[in-house]
Amino acid sequence: MAKTKITVNSNGSLRVEGEFEIVDKHGNVYGLGGRELVSICRCGMSKNKPFCDGSHKGHFEHDAEAFDLPPKKQ
Repeated sequence: MAKTKITVNSNGSLRVEGEFEIVDKHGNVYGLGGRELVSICRCGMSKNKPFCDGSHKGHFEHDAEAFDLPPKKQ
């Protein structure tokens, strides 16, 4: 299986690329039209949710910087 990469964009979307599928809460698969790269909305303003339509521009601030999560609780 190909590796899936998710990039957290500063002030924007989650960019998903590689081999993946996206499903709704019922397990129904979104038709991606053969795309191997999509952007997922993080701001909640997109009219095309869960996909980004650029509505966040100028209205959403988050400086994406990687960090380590604490160890998983047992």
